[in-house]
Amino acid sequence: MRTLAIGDIHGGHRALTQLLERVDPQPDDRLIFLGDYVDGWSQSYEVIEELISLKRKRAKNNHTAPIYLRGNHDELVLNFLVKGQQNRQWLFHGGSSTVTSYSKRSDQDIARHVAFLTEELEDFLELDGNGYFHAGFHNLNGPHHEYYKNLPYWDRSLWEMALCIDPNLSEDDPRFPNRLKLYTEIFIGHTPTTRLESTKPIHAANIWNVDTGAAFTGPLTALCVETKEVWQSDPLPDLYPNEDGRN
Repeated sequence: MRTLAIGDIHGGHRALTQLLERVDPQPDDRLIFLGDYVDGWSQSYEVIEELISLKRKRAKNNHTAPIYLRGNHDELVLNFLVKGQQNRQWLFHGGSSTVTSYSKRSDQDIARHVAFLTEELEDFLELDGNGYFHAGFHNLNGPHHEYYKNLPYWDRSLWEMALCIDPNLSEDDPRFPNRLKLYTEIFIGHTPTTRLESTKPIHAANIWNVDTGAAFTGPLTALCVETKEVWQSDPLPDLYPNEDGRN
């Protein structure tokens, strides 16, 4: 059995299918998608369809069900599909491609995707002593104590803090942040590692960042929690040569 954390997809359906082929999920593998399935490349609709289909197929074959976390872009797209919200900032940061992707879909198709975004996504996951988040958490006592429910898929402060910690600092040192001690390891997306000029997952403190910039110039990544083995798609610009993504 493998536990596989999968980074931000951002409308890259070709990358998702290629990555799944390379990972070759087995019946008892636990697939944990870290959110941001939409906004960026042209196939946000197809990505959601693929995720719905994946869960249905694995259930039909009595395989371990995939787990889908909520990303900030997934919340923005839900607001668009349900309320028609199209703020300028969202459109600039990948939303315009999603509007186009959904422009000719039937009411039935949209209702199915709204149900997925509403009912199938978790705000965060705690499993086997580890924490899984799209972004992280802010409250010193953990995500269950957040005043604002959406912080686990919006707030970047946990990752920013981890990057500032001296790698030689022991967890026994009183300067080591208590909130990091709540989990053995933490797996996140949200902040592309390409900002640090890397297209591989980055490890800081006890956090693994698996968003390797698929929205921009990087590949889509899956990381095995137990072994830290990495699988990746081709870089997204190679899979969508006539598109800009979020570049």
